[in-house]
Amino acid sequence: MPLALITGASRGLGLALGRALAGEGWSLVLDARHDQDLRRAAPAEAVVIPGDVTDPEHRQQLLEAVAAHGRLDLLVNNASYLGPSPQPLLRQYPLAELRRVYEVDVFAPLALVQLLLPLLRHGTIVNVSSDAGTEAYAGWGGYGSAKAALDQLTAVLALEQPQLRVLAFDPGDMRTQMQREAFPGEDISDRPLPETVVPAMLALLDLSSGRYRASELLPTVSR
Repeated sequence: MPLALITGASRGLGLALGRALAGEGWSLVLDARHDQDLRRAAPAEAVVIPGDVTDPEHRQQLLEAVAAHGRLDLLVNNASYLGPSPQPLLRQYPLAELRRVYEVDVFAPLALVQLLLPLLRHGTIVNVSSDAGTEAYAGWGGYGSAKAALDQLTAVLALEQPQLRVLAFDPGDMRTQMQREAFPGEDISDRPLPETVVPAMLALLDLSSGRYRASELLPTVSR
C-alpha cells in the first residue's frame, strides 16, 4: 500500500485528507501538536505521532516511522501557524511571533523534505499554501509572506528534484479553526467544509509540478 505523511492532521484539511486516503487504502503517518485531538480523530489504522514540526526530535520520529515502511509516496506539509489573532499590521508585528510563523510555515516543511528525500524517490510533495501568498492583504504580512516563501521553495525544489512531483496547493477559505482565528468574531458558516476540498487535493496526485488552486481544480473533478 502507498504511504502518506500528513502534518497538521488532527483537524481541518489535514484530517479530511487523511480520512479520504485511508478510505482508498493508503497507509498513513499523521502528525499534529494536539495529542488527544489527533488520536481521537485519526483513522484507526494510522500511525499517529503527536508533536511539533519545528522540533528536530519530532521530525526524527516521523522519519523513523516512514523508514519502517520502507518508502514514502506522499508528503503533505499541511501544518501551519497563523500568528497573532487578530492579525496585526506589519508595523506592529511582534518579531518573535513572526519567527514562529516562519519556523512552522517555511523552515519545518523544508526540514521535512530534506530529511525524507531519500525515502520519497519518485513520490509527491504537496505544500499547502494560501492566496495570502500571492495577494497583498493588510494585516496578513506575516502569514502571507511566509506562504509566499513556501511557494518559492516549492517552485525551486521542483526544478532541483525533477524525479519528484512537487506542488503548492491553495485550498481557499474553509470552515476551519484557523479561519475562525483569522476572522475573530465573524460568522464563517458560509465557508465550505474542508471535506469539499479533498477531491481537488486527490487530483494533484495526477498533475505535474506547479502551483494549483482548489477553485480551479474542483470544477474538473466534479464532472
